[in-house]
Amino acid sequence: MEALSNVVGQINSIVWGPLMLVLILGIGLFLQIGLKFMPILRLGTGFGLLWKGRQGTGEGQISPFNALMTSLSATIGTGNIAGVATAVFLGGPGALFWMWMTALVGMATKYSEAVCSVNFRERDELGNYVGGPMYYIKNGLGKGWYFLAPLFAGFGAIAGFGIGNTVQSNSVAQAMEGAFGLPPLVTGIILMVLTAAVILGGITRIAAVAGKLVPAMAGLYILAGLIVLIINIDNLGTAFGLVFAHAFTPSAAEGGFAGAAVWLAIRFGVARGVFSNEAGLGSAPIAHAAAETKGPVTQGLVAMLGTFIDTIIVCTITGLAIIASGAWTSGESGAALTSLAFETSMPGLGNYIIALALSIFAFTTILGWSFYGEKCVEFFLGVKSLVPFRLLWCVAVPLGATADLGFIWLLADTLNALMAIPNLIALALLSPIVFRLTKAYFASGGMSEEPGRTPAE
Repeated sequence: MEALSNVVGQINSIVWGPLMLVLILGIGLFLQIGLKFMPILRLGTGFGLLWKGRQGTGEGQISPFNALMTSLSATIGTGNIAGVATAVFLGGPGALFWMWMTALVGMATKYSEAVCSVNFRERDELGNYVGGPMYYIKNGLGKGWYFLAPLFAGFGAIAGFGIGNTVQSNSVAQAMEGAFGLPPLVTGIILMVLTAAVILGGITRIAAVAGKLVPAMAGLYILAGLIVLIINIDNLGTAFGLVFAHAFTPSAAEGGFAGAAVWLAIRFGVARGVFSNEAGLGSAPIAHAAAETKGPVTQGLVAMLGTFIDTIIVCTITGLAIIASGAWTSGESGAALTSLAFETSMPGLGNYIIALALSIFAFTTILGWSFYGEKCVEFFLGVKSLVPFRLLWCVAVPLGATADLGFIWLLADTLNALMAIPNLIALALLSPIVFRLTKAYFASGGMSEEPGRTPAE
């Protein structure tokens, strides 16, 4: 295991090097500029379409609202609680600033992913819509770029078991053992049963559960986080000061915090930002491809809200709670650090809030990522692979609950980057189509949109 960890660690240092930061931030900024900052300026339009999209208005299996909730079910998870804390622990308060930057450019990335996914989606043998990077690479780019499609699908199929399954069940097991003394294996078995009850019903059942569970739990977590910030309101100004100061200057060692260079703030801020909101990763457009939507741009405007909600709202509350409460200098990391921040502010209650929030967030992530993983496998093996994949997904849950967390985090972080590379290349190449569809949509005042597919050029 140690030898394997060393190998993965070496790969991780390469794929999360300067090139990856340039790809994620650079392509996101390129798309944001090409769209003339529309994702930021049209944020209100997106929320309006989200409200209207509670019922489907076009062809697809799930409503635009439930497509976003399914996407959020996969993004609002351990990244929002443990991931943010890990970023602050390793990169200092400045890491939160770079998470924000990743999210602001990531809104354009997530928008473009959804536009391409809906525009180039196709039907499988069961008549259901399937889409995502492997399909917009296959249908949108020439044959010379086709190799990127199986590359993404292969990484996605493997990554799902780390990012969306074992990492999540392991985090729940740790939280339940710490808060309630529940053995990890018991937690894993309970999660397995609950997961099977949902995912064996396919995307419609996953979306129905996500459409109810995600808004409720996210709302409660945000409320609890705001209470923590109100309790520490005298320290909020200092917290913001630390975030902006240490985004560009090294963080000195303090208490249990070992200190961090600016490079570490950028690296872990971007890495955990992508882990949390998945902008550029290529996972979310797989869910948006199944939406009952009028067209690509309409769903893109809804999709970009996922990055805003996940990082600008939820991750910010977690990060500021950790910094404002002073917990960031404790030497704790991961979910334990977030738990300490809440417990310090709300003694006797904060620890349980984090344990329950993390458990429900992680459970919904397992559900959302099961759909992503099965569509990656379906790309290779067809619909006959769906049921066997779902059963294997359920079996992996208790295995993850009892595995080594350090290696799982390292593997998930590495696979994140490997998924992002082919997706980001495809988005750059398909950007002219995204820009053209967007321009046509807003030129018509949003009144008309072509639901069909644009041929590869």
